[in-house]
Amino acid sequence: MSRIIIIEDDSTIGSTLLSALGANGYDVRWEPTGAEGLALAKETGADLVLLDLGLPDLDGFVVCRELRTLLPEAVIVVLTARQESMDVVSGLESGADDYLTKPFRIVELQARLRAHLRRAHTAESPASASLTVGSLLVDSGSRRATVGGVEIPLRAREFDLLQRLGLEPGRVVGRETLMAEVWDANWFGSTKTLDVHITSLRRKLAAAGEDVPVIRTLRGHGYSLEYSPAAGSGAGGRGNDDLPV
Repeated sequence: MSRIIIIEDDSTIGSTLLSALGANGYDVRWEPTGAEGLALAKETGADLVLLDLGLPDLDGFVVCRELRTLLPEAVIVVLTARQESMDVVSGLESGADDYLTKPFRIVELQARLRAHLRRAHTAESPASASLTVGSLLVDSGSRRATVGGVEIPLRAREFDLLQRLGLEPGRVVGRETLMAEVWDANWFGSTKTLDVHITSLRRKLAAAGEDVPVIRTLRGHGYSLEYSPAAGSGAGGRGNDDLPV
């Protein structure tokens, strides 16, 4: 049974989510403040956290970062009434895996949670394959990516993205394909989640050392993992280049 923690100060939303998710067989706990939510996460752990960004006691982005530290393998979905693009991006960059903008439909939330939890459980099944691109080694069994034996600190979805792109180095993988295979085949949410994860992954590859592949963009289509031995030192710094259309 998947354990879900709800951190939401609105009692109507909190009680509705508690009832709806509990009726679907989840082990659900609800806390109305950031401090109480963090304490519960530390005490019990969770497979997934629903986090309201507009909390009465602590900044939601700070809580998100703390949750990511406490629960590195958990899925974090932020709930926000903020429509501004930068607020959504800030939430994802703080460690969230996805977001929903209020008001949202319970049926949409439940479908999104099922997708995340299904994907998380699939990722727990170890695979034996590994792949090497330049000095980058992606080990599916341990779910670790290393450069020269030094691990790159990747979140779960970042590893999945790198692994998927690394399966076909040099080939552009469409946005819809990445959303379907890295998130879920039935995904119907915003692809902004993908863009933020790609940006974070690019930064981490660029900081990992020399002889490392870069992620390039084909506008309007998708991304590719590109490696050129001639690039050598600093190759990661060109990860934001766009391929010609």
